[in-house]
Amino acid sequence: MPLTAGIVGLPNVGKSTLFNAITQAGALAANFPFATIEPNVGVVLVPDQRLDVLTRIFDPKSTVPTTFEFTDIAGLVKGASQGEGLGNQFLSHIRQVDAIIHVVRCFEDTNVIHVDGEVNPIRDIETIDLELVFADLDVIEKRLPKIEKKAQLKVDTLMIDEYHLLKRVQNTLLDNQPIRSLTLTEKESKIIKSYGFLTLKPTLYVCNISEEDLINQTINSHVQAVYDLALKQQSNAIMISAKIEAELSELDKEDKALYLEELGLEKTGLDHLIAKSYELLGLQTFFTAGKKEVRAWTFYKNMKAPQCAGVIHSDFERGFIRAETISYEDLLLYESMNKAKEAGKVRSEGKEYIVHDGDIILFRFNV
Repeated sequence: MPLTAGIVGLPNVGKSTLFNAITQAGALAANFPFATIEPNVGVVLVPDQRLDVLTRIFDPKSTVPTTFEFTDIAGLVKGASQGEGLGNQFLSHIRQVDAIIHVVRCFEDTNVIHVDGEVNPIRDIETIDLELVFADLDVIEKRLPKIEKKAQLKVDTLMIDEYHLLKRVQNTLLDNQPIRSLTLTEKESKIIKSYGFLTLKPTLYVCNISEEDLINQTINSHVQAVYDLALKQQSNAIMISAKIEAELSELDKEDKALYLEELGLEKTGLDHLIAKSYELLGLQTFFTAGKKEVRAWTFYKNMKAPQCAGVIHSDFERGFIRAETISYEDLLLYESMNKAKEAGKVRSEGKEYIVHDGDIILFRFNV
């Protein structure tokens, strides 16, 4: 279950620089391989130090990280929702991703011209968000006439709920606010899930800042404005220097570590980007481990054991019997499965067990 994220942004904000940097970093660094699936799509293996530890303990034939898929979504101009530029293609690409990574320029540089003449990240965000709002409104305006009469006749409870929810969503969009700014009940979320609304998708704002601001961890006025907007929209925001990421992408693993140390940074922007995206989507990682293979698997927080078994294969979920489980911390403490078993740290969990981040699991099943 790889995470898929679409990178969007206006011209000259650093979107393509960031995409090229993180995917090239994947190609050159041992822990970040990159594979081209189609133009402007890249897959980066997710770094996880726990995999290195598990590999040392189990000495497997192979180690397989989980993946993060990036799509560099191009073609957005004003009027995209009406098909201007590559608008229809742009919107269809966004519908296919789990999350939106919205790159905004938060640095001043007279050598880099801004398409609107001055740096204003909030205006840039509103330009793209407005096109997404128009696209969502179009979906609602096509659906409402089809259910309005049935809802008014009050013969179908689900239709009534859908109608009133869509009207509420419509009013939010008409107020130029994304759907994700609404607080929805579990029932409401299920009702509108099938619509694929663009402004409902979790969004991470990436503030592209100068090298100096990143090194000093300076939150300039542009960044603060984006942070405030993200909070209002129930989104998230991080700071990255696309220029530094581009420089890091040219280095091998050892030189990269030295450069980060010189800059006073502990992690790359890619590391922060993946971590924040996982947090935004409520994703966690469990592991399977043995002599044949150590592997990381992505799952949604609060998923139960059979559902996580289904992440590996549908047969595992269908024929689920139990999950033999140990936490990463317990295995790290005892350094071997045998010693952990002797200490009673390997548990047998049933169908109601909620899997935790870092669990190492052996699924028992029968089909």
